[in-house]
Amino acid sequence: MKQLKKSRFLPFLIALGFLFNACESIIIEDEHVNTMASEDELNTSRFNLNELPVVTDFSNLRVGDYTGRYLILTKGDNLPKNIGKSIADAGGEIVKSYPEIGVAVAISKSSEFLIKARKISSVESVTPDFILQYTKDPEEVNELEGPVAQGDPFDYQSAFFDGFQWAPESINAPTAWDNGYTGEGVRVAIIDGGIHSSHQDLAPNLDMASSVSTVPGQPWNFDTGTFWHGTHVAGIVASSGLATVGIAPKATLIGVKSLHSGSGAFEWVLEGMVYAATPQSMGGAGAQVINMSLGATIDYRTDWKDKEFRDAITELQKIFDRVSRYAYQLGVTIIVAAGNDGLNLDDNNEFTVIPAQNQHIISVGSTGPTGWQLGASNFTDPAYYTNSGKSGVDIAAPGGTVGLALIDGNFSNCQLDGTNLSLVRFCYVFDMVFSTVRGTTNGSYGWAQGTSMAAPAVAGVVALIMESNGGAMKPAQVKTTLFSSSTDLGKPGNDEYYGAGYVNAAKALGLE
Repeated sequence: MKQLKKSRFLPFLIALGFLFNACESIIIEDEHVNTMASEDELNTSRFNLNELPVVTDFSNLRVGDYTGRYLILTKGDNLPKNIGKSIADAGGEIVKSYPEIGVAVAISKSSEFLIKARKISSVESVTPDFILQYTKDPEEVNELEGPVAQGDPFDYQSAFFDGFQWAPESINAPTAWDNGYTGEGVRVAIIDGGIHSSHQDLAPNLDMASSVSTVPGQPWNFDTGTFWHGTHVAGIVASSGLATVGIAPKATLIGVKSLHSGSGAFEWVLEGMVYAATPQSMGGAGAQVINMSLGATIDYRTDWKDKEFRDAITELQKIFDRVSRYAYQLGVTIIVAAGNDGLNLDDNNEFTVIPAQNQHIISVGSTGPTGWQLGASNFTDPAYYTNSGKSGVDIAAPGGTVGLALIDGNFSNCQLDGTNLSLVRFCYVFDMVFSTVRGTTNGSYGWAQGTSMAAPAVAGVVALIMESNGGAMKPAQVKTTLFSSSTDLGKPGNDEYYGAGYVNAAKALGLE
């Protein structure tokens, strides 16, 4: 692709990269923009996508870069038998296919490929793929090193950092544990960045043989920095209890690395979802629960008048719906983060959040206390950054907050006295969610905030529910159980911050 064309396309894609941060919200200034457009504007595009290069080295791709590959969405849920020939006749080559959902990936060196491929009768759309930012690590990681633990992985009352985790108790998880529910036998896929596979609290529960990477050239158990978003998320679901306790501390974890440094191609996330949902007998991970603490918030105001933009986002949403429907039909429950933009998505309908607003998923909003170590017990208060709105939040869970510092301006120190350790930090640090991190050893832990932290709390509760139901449960049944057992907060019934309510592990298991 010519540099001029790339330079015009790149800022557009970067503008899409509003992300689901792990520790800070995105502030978007709202201004009135006339979204009406003339017919000519609606049928033309300033983005020329007809001369895009074939990419063989993915290691240097950055947010906004085109991957050199096209996503082919066919009109049916299965790929037509002649799709390979049809794409070849259009000047392209299919390099990967997902026959389960009627999607293929193609490359082409022809400047006429896009036009010709879109005319194939069995093809609904052809969309160029690109790199987006889906998660972000905290700018400051407060890490602790736990001791090298020995013995039975699960004994939550003897966990080294007992007293450091307010989140499990806020959703009544200890009541579930005391009654023998640990998520044992339930398979939970973490579609995210890399998971530190040698971590002492994750290794006991990791199915390493089933864990994979869909990021070219990157192993599933690798990422950058010392936080590792996927590692923190995995610990919230199923940390084994040596030093911290996950909500489902004996659930089986499957690492599916579809992001690197928080960013990735749509194709990588798509492949991760298909693999995670596909039964083991068919070569997949055989997950019963998929956690996706990731997403992108799309601002329609910026380029909604541009036809190529409009079509691309619409078709990507369709592909997400296609793969989420595939998982749903296989009995897999998908939990996703609602996003950290601080937007009410009912009022700000010029924004859309992928995949939080897609079909057959459960989207999770975030709550957290402001001053836990100062005596606050408002664990269910909506976090300042969480997205809201009935169109974007189905249920709420503990995700933590630094609102004490950022909103209230309180940077005082507090001492947390755990069972085995006392620690002095800024008070706001303890209001975040404490979990496993990469760190510098196999026993590192740290704090983060975000809907990325709230979603895995719900995924853990789903694992507990499934265990109580014999290890399997249809997504519709899971949703009914989750929603009917949640604590109704905010406005009576379904509301913009809590959806159906605040997740309640004990009540979901019939223990309250």
